[in-house]
Amino acid sequence: MSEPVALSAENLGLPGIRHGFFTRGGGVSSGVYASLNGGVGSSDEPAKVRENRARMAARLGVEATRLLVPFQIHSRDAIAVSEPWADDARPRCDALVTRARGLALGVTGADCGMLLFADATAGVIGAAHAGWKGALYGVIEATLAAMEQLGARQADVHVALGPTIGPSSYEVGPEFVPRFLAENESHARFFSPSDRKGHAFFDLPGFIAAQVGSLGVASFENLRIDTYADEARCFSYRRCTHRAEPDYGRLVSAIALG
Repeated sequence: MSEPVALSAENLGLPGIRHGFFTRGGGVSSGVYASLNGGVGSSDEPAKVRENRARMAARLGVEATRLLVPFQIHSRDAIAVSEPWADDARPRCDALVTRARGLALGVTGADCGMLLFADATAGVIGAAHAGWKGALYGVIEATLAAMEQLGARQADVHVALGPTIGPSSYEVGPEFVPRFLAENESHARFFSPSDRKGHAFFDLPGFIAAQVGSLGVASFENLRIDTYADEARCFSYRRCTHRAEPDYGRLVSAIALG
């Protein structure tokens, strides 16, 4: 059996913390899902997705049923969990936090930001899915607040951003920029001109970095991997759309208390 291929962040190399930004390598899926597709929302064969997730869970040192990934809805909602849920009872939210050992918290992505959080001193971890909407409207802040409710200190939390669509790959339409400027005119610095009238390129990783940087955490690391450009390692919704492919796989990023 091939091992799932995962990237790691140096700043999450903390005592008692296990994590992985899983790539698309080391799974059993085929076609557009090749090979480590972790998306239960895809049209991949469910048995293959279960096996892929079981491999990820084993890499993190937990049982397959204890790798928890929410039903993501592009919200700012973060919830605390302490035990697994049934397959048909996934919470609808975009971030999870816990202080329970033996659980791995994960999120999926195929261009959106996937963030992992750890306060090793307090023994509290988190995982958040941050697309443009979640990043703009507060999923990062909500994750940190939920961690603090479990005893974490924001100043002790280390945060890492996994594979995310890059600033030269993310072209957005004319309705997009005003939403950001309505929140804060300084957000204009995250947009650059496009050759297409009314369009712009958006720096989602840069925006996430700025949001995290304003919150006084212990450290932040960006793996600087563009999901759209790095086809060998990453699934990408936008690349799939541009190629008119029928579906796409999902990456998983996850963290556990060892």
